[in-house]
Amino acid sequence: MKKRLPIFCLFLLLTAIVSAQQPKKPTSSEIYESIKKLNFLGSVLYVAAHPDDENTRLISYMSNELKARTAYLSLTRGDGGQNLVGPEIRELLGVIRTQELLAARRTDGGEQLFTRANDFGYSKHPDETLAIWNKTEVLNDVVLAIRKFQPDVIINRFNHRTPGSTHGHHTSSAMLSVDAFDLAGDPNVFPDQLSQVDTWQPKRLFFNTSWWFYGSQENFEKADKSNLLEIDTGVYFPSSGLSNPEIAALSRSQHKSQGFGSTGSRGTQTEYIELIKGDLPSDKTNLFEGVNTTWSRIEGGQAIGAILHNVEDTYDFKNPSKSIPELMRAYMAIQKLENTHWRTVKTAEIKAIISACAGLYLEATSATNHATAGAVIDLNIEVINRSDANITLTNIMTPNNIKINKDVTLTNNIDYEFKEVLKISEDQNISTPYWLTKKGSLGMYAVEDPSLIGKPETPRELTITFQLNIANTPISFTKPIVYKTTDPVKGEVYKPFEIIPEASAKISEKVIILDSDQQREIEVLVKAGRDNLEGFVQLAYPNDWNVFPDKQKINIANKGQEARLVFTVIPPKEQSEGLITPMVHIANQIYTRELIEIDYDHIPFQTVLLPSESKIVRLDIQKRGENIGYIEGAGDVVPESLRQIGYNVAILKPEDISAENLKRFDAIVIGIRAYNTVDELKFKQQLLFDYVAQGGNMIVQYNTNRRLKVDQLAPYDLQLSRDRVTDEYAEVTLLAKDHEVLNAPNQITAADFEGWTQERGLYFPDEWSSEFTPILSMNDAGETPKTGSLLVAKHGQGHYIYTGLSFFREFPAGVSGAYRLFANMLSLGKNDMQPNTQIKN
Repeated sequence: MKKRLPIFCLFLLLTAIVSAQQPKKPTSSEIYESIKKLNFLGSVLYVAAHPDDENTRLISYMSNELKARTAYLSLTRGDGGQNLVGPEIRELLGVIRTQELLAARRTDGGEQLFTRANDFGYSKHPDETLAIWNKTEVLNDVVLAIRKFQPDVIINRFNHRTPGSTHGHHTSSAMLSVDAFDLAGDPNVFPDQLSQVDTWQPKRLFFNTSWWFYGSQENFEKADKSNLLEIDTGVYFPSSGLSNPEIAALSRSQHKSQGFGSTGSRGTQTEYIELIKGDLPSDKTNLFEGVNTTWSRIEGGQAIGAILHNVEDTYDFKNPSKSIPELMRAYMAIQKLENTHWRTVKTAEIKAIISACAGLYLEATSATNHATAGAVIDLNIEVINRSDANITLTNIMTPNNIKINKDVTLTNNIDYEFKEVLKISEDQNISTPYWLTKKGSLGMYAVEDPSLIGKPETPRELTITFQLNIANTPISFTKPIVYKTTDPVKGEVYKPFEIIPEASAKISEKVIILDSDQQREIEVLVKAGRDNLEGFVQLAYPNDWNVFPDKQKINIANKGQEARLVFTVIPPKEQSEGLITPMVHIANQIYTRELIEIDYDHIPFQTVLLPSESKIVRLDIQKRGENIGYIEGAGDVVPESLRQIGYNVAILKPEDISAENLKRFDAIVIGIRAYNTVDELKFKQQLLFDYVAQGGNMIVQYNTNRRLKVDQLAPYDLQLSRDRVTDEYAEVTLLAKDHEVLNAPNQITAADFEGWTQERGLYFPDEWSSEFTPILSMNDAGETPKTGSLLVAKHGQGHYIYTGLSFFREFPAGVSGAYRLFANMLSLGKNDMQPNTQIKN
């Protein structure tokens, strides 16, 4: 049965810390486990560098077996990684990986924290990492995380004593954690923090070691383990029907953009943690030894513990609502605690348990998934109590303390709905990741509001607070406004309710390459965030370029619609590059940002606002051939980039690869990590080699040496390694100076390797047969030259080319030299050249 009540008008200024996603609906067993966790007052902080570095077996064990409050502090958001699910890289990949971490924590029961450090790409030494990061500021953030979370135990994923042996970010995370362990308790260190947090001294610091860090299982067996604790994380949870490793695998599988799907296991599994700081427990299975993890650790807590242990002992799995009167007693007692940390933590926990025991469903949904500041929207509010508990909805509160009185007794299993009208504040903040609102540096995000540092995502400001009376005790629950719809395939679908600008704009192409001084038309898309949008659009562009017309009017009738405008760009006669930005003038406002929507099934819908700019390049480039077949791998924008310089690019699916189809193309390009991700290619490899032998060009972009889907990567012996050059400024030596690939149709010089971004390349081969010619040599500082970045082999009448150069990063950045070199690779064998010079490895 539903009851609908009259319409009211809500005026919101809005602020809260909640997130929009499908509401939790815990089972009776899950409620009981939460009560057990409510009775444990101990915390663990796990520290590493990136999303997917965390040991989900330990996080799940600490949270679900020990019932400890457990968090993962990832120093970065993983912007520098690759993306197996789509084309997003850099900042947008960081947004995806942030949400994947949050999905992982929802799975394993942990919490998620961050610093402002930016994942700038692979780093070979912590000295480099800490020079690019602002070491002091990242250390500040680690100390702040410890002071906020107040862990009794910290566990590092990586070894702080072995700099240079692994990713510099990894070692840096451990080094900073070791420093922060001692500093967090010192009031003279980062004293500005103490206005929002207290000092805190953890009891122990561990390193999560394993045989891998010893080089082999044999070495580990021989090692002195007197300083190690052993933890069997292979426990089984009858309440969920899952083992801890199975939960951990589900958690790790949330890192879908990195291809980290994992199969759960069962049975005993031992984790080792090495004591780094603090006293060694006499019981080497109890990392909390000497820590009071009961309610008696805080003043006034013993009486609360007595109530809640009784709740735990008398819990009725068939009727959880029987626990509500005692839970409300404990709730009121918790509100009187002087310890603000545990009062805050346990208030949130017990309120969630009370809501679950009552079967409360509190929801505020909008009729649209986005609106602009000052807009008026329809709102549907649903309230239901599915228990015999005495519950009254007294009022609905907005964050600016506007009260909508209700005084409705919530009868068991009667669904109440309220139709309201919501007016959003004129100065409401735009919804976007807080760490991307201001341009940062290569190594650090810029965060102007100190209260946001460490938070996993931007706090939801658009919320409704439900004021209830349960068992004659007032209690409130705050819920985000969300958008909910029904999909014919997926069923109930939730999206966050977002505030967007009244206008946003983008140029259709992120990189615009002009290979002559001929003018070209470009398309600008303007999206309306509200109805009846009127104004005009101009472009900002480099001084030596021209654009026609100067401005164009827009008049968009409906919110969500786009206007398509065409401007003519006139390039200079000489090579030139710069940025071009659309500017949308609406009344006295100018909008220059692009609204980006990220929509994948495994994470909540994301709205991101970034500066709207495209790189425009007048490029001196020649090419041979026209038709390119592209076999997609893990996702990149190489096909679009090749179209920019005039190639006809067709996407080839594995089932379309046949001898007859391949004849249509001047070259075949294999996308990044295609041989790691596309199973069907193992059946097509010989067809591709035959295509090369008959005169075709085959270009294979980087793959990793793990999980290759093919037995033979090339027509000749070729072995991949982990060799990479991370310094994008590293000097490049032209080894085969007379080789066609460096001379035709474009003369490649050192200047073509200027302006590269993030890295030179990765996963270079380190062994190859004599048929291959190494073209380039490069290396990071202090390392031996790496000559496997670009290898060319004549095979029959054609050419096989393997490259680990990061074209997939350079093309979106509009790096001229990368385009010129790739054009030469595609043109190989089609130029009027003398036979290739051969240089053997």
